[in-house]
Amino acid sequence: MTELLHREKAHVLPLDSIRGIAATSVVIHHLLLMPTFLAVFPHNAWINCSFFRSAWLLVDLFFVLSGIVMSLSYVEGDFGRFSLRDFMVRRLARVYPLHIVMLFANLLFRLLRIGLVMAGVVMAAPAAFEVNNAYSFILNVFLLHSMGFIDYLSWNAPSWSISVEFYTYLVFGLIVLVAQRLRSLLWLYVLCGLLVAGSLIFIVFVLDKRSLGLQTDYGIVRCFVSFFLGVLTAKVVHGLPGKPGPALQGVLQFLAMIASIAMVCVAETNPTATFLAPLTFAIFLGSLLAFPDALLVPRILVAQPLVWLGRRSYSIYMVHALVVLFAEYFVRAVGARTIGTLDSFWPGLPATLNLVVSLAAVLAVSHFSYLYIEIPGGKWLRSAFGSRPDFAASPAPSARLTN
Repeated sequence: MTELLHREKAHVLPLDSIRGIAATSVVIHHLLLMPTFLAVFPHNAWINCSFFRSAWLLVDLFFVLSGIVMSLSYVEGDFGRFSLRDFMVRRLARVYPLHIVMLFANLLFRLLRIGLVMAGVVMAAPAAFEVNNAYSFILNVFLLHSMGFIDYLSWNAPSWSISVEFYTYLVFGLIVLVAQRLRSLLWLYVLCGLLVAGSLIFIVFVLDKRSLGLQTDYGIVRCFVSFFLGVLTAKVVHGLPGKPGPALQGVLQFLAMIASIAMVCVAETNPTATFLAPLTFAIFLGSLLAFPDALLVPRILVAQPLVWLGRRSYSIYMVHALVVLFAEYFVRAVGARTIGTLDSFWPGLPATLNLVVSLAAVLAVSHFSYLYIEIPGGKWLRSAFGSRPDFAASPAPSARLTN
């Protein structure tokens, strides 16, 4: 019964849809900016714009959303009965099966590639094999590959955010335990607030960063900022004294959505503005949570295609790098001359076709990975860890590109 309460409170369809839109935007971001595509296509795809070029920032939206969902599931509804073991098993069961499958899929691809290079079928520089080594593979197995042990992206590169978010879950669980021991929710929110402020101070004044774009270089601190801001957002929404009328709710939500879109757009020319992105995302997501019956935005976000995307958002995020890698090889095989001829007929057409076909392939692969890896893999892992009978699947991780 407890787990059913978790699922009801955490599973908000508009938030799911936002996760799917963000994951798809991250895929488009990579399809637009992959060096291979930039070098081969004379003109970029027709939807090339500042929002998609800066969609990397939507990873912070995943983190904020994850903090909101975790707070709704394990603080607001069930504080006092929190089990760190069950919580971490849930988190591991949700993120790990697809992560490990994609890690080994990348390993198989790399082994095949090395074999083709050694046979002289494929030409590649030796440097292409340097980051995907045995050491980084072991770190990936234990989700440690973005925890400061290496300073580069490796194997399934987008999984860097899963790495930092998983250990952020652990910190969140420990904070809940401390607050539970002290029998005070106030301590939980105080500690979350201190983590948000302390992480920002560390990024700006100790690391001397001019944007929020940390990944392997202290990416967990970036996750702390957004995730724990999400926890605080759930508290603020829960404590709202009253609600305006539906029309005003709709206006506020729409303005918050526009502000979030604008924040991503300005990141390209004003990197410092990215420090405000988690707060902007928190306001927008909080408005969706606070005003579920507003006139416009929630009604759009419960459309079935967007809900479909939301349910597969984690798969979309995790499988897209390998699909894009295959697209790179296909583009090289087609050749610059053929691409140039087609581009001269209609500038941007080859790049746009590549984007559309690659994105369709990502969605198709993610559909099957969702059905045959995420769901059964999570069930198997929960069973392997001997979870209690009422233990059911939690909502998907933010992820991101990581909840």
